[in-house]
Amino acid sequence: MDRRFLTVLGVSLLFALVISSVFYQMTARAGGPKKVEATDLKDVVLAARPLSVGTTVKPADIKLGKIPAVAFPKGAFGKAEEVIDRPVISNVLIDEPILEGRLAVRGSGLGLAPIIPVGMRAVTVRVNDVTGISGFVLPGMTVDVLVTGHPPKGDGTVTATALQNMLVLSAGTAIQADARGQAIQAAAVTLLATPEQAETLTLANNEGRIQLVLRNSGDHTIEKTAGREVGELYGMRAAAKKPADSAPRPVRRAPPVVNVVTTAPPPPPPPPDQIIVIRGTQKTVEVVGKGGK
Repeated sequence: MDRRFLTVLGVSLLFALVISSVFYQMTARAGGPKKVEATDLKDVVLAARPLSVGTTVKPADIKLGKIPAVAFPKGAFGKAEEVIDRPVISNVLIDEPILEGRLAVRGSGLGLAPIIPVGMRAVTVRVNDVTGISGFVLPGMTVDVLVTGHPPKGDGTVTATALQNMLVLSAGTAIQADARGQAIQAAAVTLLATPEQAETLTLANNEGRIQLVLRNSGDHTIEKTAGREVGELYGMRAAAKKPADSAPRPVRRAPPVVNVVTTAPPPPPPPPDQIIVIRGTQKTVEVVGKGGK
């Protein structure tokens, strides 16, 4: 075999090997995973179980994890004592880093108190078993409040919409006393309300029966309803409402009629008698009687 051919072949193989080695090193350096040094990791506080709104963080609810310092979430915590005994104001999922914005200040209260906005109130009302326990009403939903009762000076039972677009803070059961004073479990729902709405809810809860009606959370329309009476369920028309100023009014008498005698004018005199005379092509009229010729 020609020695020149072997030399060219050997140089070509060597050159290809060098090019492949350089290309491999460049690719590995650009896209290969970087090795994270142990000193680049940082502790982060994670949720050991799902934490719902109103929960107070306890040591068993959290755990520590490792995360690269460059990926440390803004507002996260690196020490467990920074989150213990602080109320949760936003739901936290399991293994999710606990952030500052999801916790209330330590000592701000227990349960739902930290999540109540300034100027608002949380009112707990009794509801029936179907509404409160069957799982249809959950925190975060919006509802309308219907009240059924006997209005003052009314002839029957009336159902009316008392409040609309109310936010549900919590739903569950509450311990209440029955007629004999014994403790029983009753379905209860806590709603976010203004002070005026809190008064309406309390009055409706004491004077009638409350029913919650679910609505779309994106629907904030306030509808005007007239309420319904028992008679309307059976095709009877509602009694017409009397005006507020229905007090008897004084009767105005007409003035007395005065008879006035008037004299009629004399009738006109009768027309005179007339005679039409035709002579050839001439026509004349002659008056006969008084004033005639």
